[in-house]
Amino acid sequence: MAEKTSSESYADVEKEVKTEVKPEAPPKPTFPEGGFHAWATVLGAFFIQMCGFGYTTSFGVYQDYYVRVHLKNESSSVISWIGSVNAFVVIAAGLIVGRIYDKGYFYALLWGGSLLVAFSLFMLSLTKPGHFYQVFLSQGLGVGIGIGMIYLPSIAVLSHYFQRRRAFVMTLVATGSAVGAVVHPIMLNNTLDKLGFATATRANAGLVSGLLLISCLLMRTRLPPPPMKASLKASLKKFSRDKAYLCCTAAFLFFIIALYFPIFYLQLDSIKHNLSSNFSFYSLVILNGTQLFGRIAAAFLSTKTTIPNLAIFASFCCSVIIFGMIGLSSVASVVVIAVLYGFSSGIYVAIMAPMVAGLADDFSEIGMRMGISFTMAGVGGLIGTPIDGALLTDNFIWWRPAVFSGVCGLVGCSLYIAMV
Repeated sequence: MAEKTSSESYADVEKEVKTEVKPEAPPKPTFPEGGFHAWATVLGAFFIQMCGFGYTTSFGVYQDYYVRVHLKNESSSVISWIGSVNAFVVIAAGLIVGRIYDKGYFYALLWGGSLLVAFSLFMLSLTKPGHFYQVFLSQGLGVGIGIGMIYLPSIAVLSHYFQRRRAFVMTLVATGSAVGAVVHPIMLNNTLDKLGFATATRANAGLVSGLLLISCLLMRTRLPPPPMKASLKASLKKFSRDKAYLCCTAAFLFFIIALYFPIFYLQLDSIKHNLSSNFSFYSLVILNGTQLFGRIAAAFLSTKTTIPNLAIFASFCCSVIIFGMIGLSSVASVVVIAVLYGFSSGIYVAIMAPMVAGLADDFSEIGMRMGISFTMAGVGGLIGTPIDGALLTDNFIWWRPAVFSGVCGLVGCSLYIAMV
């Protein structure tokens, strides 16, 4: 009996030892949902949005100026490649940048990208009239790569501080690009013809460089890199079984093809319809200004309804308004299109990042999921406006690109419905 008791005691001790040596799962991170460093990081991300995506969506000013003055030897389709490549690199860089960010190189991306943007903008001011390749290298590639290095990390780092309020904060930060998309066109339209291309571009480069420096000094990480780093192949295999995520990513591709048509071509469309040049210069400002209100509205609407429902609403409205550009012919029609499209597209752009973040199973997947989805969005931005320019032709047949973009937008809307 004593032997049996000893044997049982030994087994119990052995079981306890095995239990003790079993590794414990790492504790889930906590989120302060505020504080000085949190809101300083939010402000820094806001400035990056102003200088990054806000600059990219202001390319309509350059498109108009290049067609009329600086690169008038090139067609509008060729010139649009500068803006489309810039937009593609900004968004598609997320696939590589997301992996680098997940490995803990946030500050290297932040400072390196900011320096590259500043350098490329000052190089843009040195480009000669009629030299397409100089503008393409500096503005299309240089600025695009630099913004791409800082765009996704500035959004993803907000997840270090916020979980419950993450969607609200991300949509709030996204209003920065709308502010930038108002500031840049006003500044450029009032300086390009008066001061010349070189001086106007240097002044704009100085503004961007100053804001990026402030962002670098404000932004801070809080959590260590995720301990489990899945390979790209393993992540793709897992995400390929997530039907909602696949629909979201495909919707990004199709809808972004449509998204940039009014942003790139509204100002040129107004001028070619013989509207006042002063008014035409501000048509893009009206569009981008109402985008600000759309993004602010998205921040508050995200607390009342779901992000996917907002995506369906915004993408449908944008698609219908793009079809409406076929009838653009007067000041009133430009104002109506600019206001309605600006508000609807503002809602859409603001919810892109939180929509992907909401589909992630855990915190460690956010960077990879954003990188893959935004890469597909970048492909849409790359091919959309050059196709629009080719359909437009040198005779400026405006209904062709409007129909093409409108249909692509409706396909994207249908995919969001499938996602839900």
